[in-house]
Amino acid sequence: MPESPSPQRTLAGVRVLVTRPRDQAENLVRLIEARGGEAIRFPVIEIAEPQDTQALLAVIDRLKDFALAIFISPNAVNRAMNLILARGGLPPALRAACVGRGSARELKHFGIENVIVPQGRFDSEALLELPELQAVSGKRIVIFRGDGGRELLGDTLKARGAEIEYAECYRRVRPHTDMTPLLRRWARGEIDIVSVTSVDGLHNLFDMVGKAGQHWLIRTPIIVVSERMVEVCRELGFKTEPRVAATASDEAILEAIQAWRDGQNTL
Repeated sequence: MPESPSPQRTLAGVRVLVTRPRDQAENLVRLIEARGGEAIRFPVIEIAEPQDTQALLAVIDRLKDFALAIFISPNAVNRAMNLILARGGLPPALRAACVGRGSARELKHFGIENVIVPQGRFDSEALLELPELQAVSGKRIVIFRGDGGRELLGDTLKARGAEIEYAECYRRVRPHTDMTPLLRRWARGEIDIVSVTSVDGLHNLFDMVGKAGQHWLIRTPIIVVSERMVEVCRELGFKTEPRVAATASDEAILEAIQAWRDGQNTL
């Protein structure tokens, strides 16, 4: 007789609102469904072309002038590297750095192996703690990012004497979505937990659901990926303490959902 799955490894009966961008959600959806849960796709960010592609290309054409290129996210890697490869690739002397493992994996897909990346925490603060980003006085550094990203990384490196340029390679856009199906599900109690992976996404979700949806959202358990997001949840009035995934990876988010599920007596 086959063994039944361990109750600690199942998400049966759990309905998870997945808010990753549409083309980045499928892996997390598959992981949730493989454990018997239901993944409700609801993208709160769309990735669009930058406002000024020519400015981005102008930076790419001067990459030989930089000592270090920092990629803020997997989106930054994909958007920038496709253009960089089309214009000759990264100069051999240019080091690459990124904030998280997801970006490092994407860089590896483009053949970039020797990447500076934190090994424990995955945020700008952890990257700034690495030895390679301490002695940067006089070095020129380019930061590939989305529009309007955090200034902490660039400002700290400037304070350490580096020359910083930003290369904005995509825009984060709030989707235009019919909210009715989601609000109906919430009204019927059919959303058990929410996963959100960025501060922008959290603000978008809060705004998109409107007053009626906010009443349910702030009472729904939520998985986030940074302490900054915990602070934003508190500012928005969430009634439950957010759970922080160990990293922003799909696997870490799945384990955070599982840990929440394991703590529930009934579902």
